[in-house]
Amino acid sequence: MDTIIFDFDGTLFQTEKLVIPSFEKTFARLQAEGYYIGKKFSEEELLSVIGKTLEDIWQTLLPHLSLEAHKKANDYMLHYEIEGVSEGYGALYPQVIETLLQLKNQGYRLFVASNGLETYIKELAKAFRIDHYFEAMYSAGEFETKSKNDLVKKLVQDYSIENGVMVGDRQSDVEAGKTNKLFVIGCDFGFSSKDELKNADVVIQSFDQILAVLNG
Repeated sequence: MDTIIFDFDGTLFQTEKLVIPSFEKTFARLQAEGYYIGKKFSEEELLSVIGKTLEDIWQTLLPHLSLEAHKKANDYMLHYEIEGVSEGYGALYPQVIETLLQLKNQGYRLFVASNGLETYIKELAKAFRIDHYFEAMYSAGEFETKSKNDLVKKLVQDYSIENGVMVGDRQSDVEAGKTNKLFVIGCDFGFSSKDELKNADVVIQSFDQILAVLNG
C-alpha cells in the first residue's frame, strides 16, 4: 500500500467544535429572513449528518424548504464556518500533524476526499497547516459528486491509485473504500454510530494508530 485517502470531518478534524455553532447561526439567520420556522435541533441530530453532502444534510434537516433556501443555507454555513476558524473554533484530532509527517516521510502519497464544500476543506486545511501534506484535496463541492463512492472513484481514476487505503469515520467512507477496492481503516473517534464501521478492515481508536496498522 502506497497511497492513503483521508476523509476530513471526524477523521482529521474535530468538526463538532466548529459545525455546531455554525449550524445554530445558520438556522437563526434562515429564521430571521423568513425561510425557516421550526424545531431546534439537538446536538446529536446535527452530529448525525456530518459526513453527508450538503444537499443530503439539508434534505435531512430541512426537507420542506425550497432549493433557494437550501442554497442560502450553504452560503451561510460556509460563512460561519470560515468565520469560526478565525475566531478559534475547531481543532485537529490529537497527533494528526505528527502522523501525517511520518507518513509523508515514509513515502506515502496522501489525499483528502470529503463530502464538504471545496472552500471549507481547503481553507480549514490551510488554517490548520496541513494542506501541504496532501497531493490533492477532493471535495463533493468542487466536483459535484452525489456520493462518497463517486468522489473516491474519481480520485482513484485521476491519480491511477491501485494499492491504496481509505481512512474515515462514517459508513459512507467504508463503502467508498470497499467499492473502490481500497483497504479500509475505520476511525472510531469521530462521528460513527454503532455498526457503521463493521465492514472496515481494521478499526482504530486514535489517529496515530494508523502507523501501527500500516507498519505492522
